[in-house]
Amino acid sequence: MVARGPGIRNLSPAGTSYPPRGEGDPQPRRVEPHHLVTSHGRWYLLGWDLDRDDWRLFAAERVRPRVPHGAPFVPRVVPGGDVDASVSGRFKGSDANEWPCRGTVVLHAPAHRVRPFAGDGTVTVVDDSRCTLKAGSWSWGALAASFGRFEVAMEVVGPSELAEAFAVQAERFAAAGSSAEEARRGS
Repeated sequence: MVARGPGIRNLSPAGTSYPPRGEGDPQPRRVEPHHLVTSHGRWYLLGWDLDRDDWRLFAAERVRPRVPHGAPFVPRVVPGGDVDASVSGRFKGSDANEWPCRGTVVLHAPAHRVRPFAGDGTVTVVDDSRCTLKAGSWSWGALAASFGRFEVAMEVVGPSELAEAFAVQAERFAAAGSSAEEARRGS
């Protein structure tokens, strides 16, 4: 969920900067601020980065006002016209408020046990002991791993990229289990 404050208006392109992280970093970034928002328990400034010619989210605690402020700028329209959707999309790795990878599984667990942990996924009852969960993530591997958190039997409904990601994850987990077992025997 994204909470936001009122739009920030009449600041100049030179009115806000974002300092570099280390000594070898380039000059502070010049930003046209748009909105102050909260997401995942942190404050961010949504603004137009003049040097990168794109919208960016900046950690609010690192934003510094610049003096002199200079001439006001005309506020830009946030992608899609919706601040909340734009910020949510940024956290999902896209300009749209959509996960780039979406898939569905049947979980062998009742819907009432899955719903509290489904996040922004959609849970649908199949029967008393099974449900479907449609969810998204930034990668197929991350999506497969997120379904694995339920620790129950499941079947992939689709797409095929999700099934492939499960196969890759299974190989990784099997290898990790084997190396842990070998280390245990060798100790």
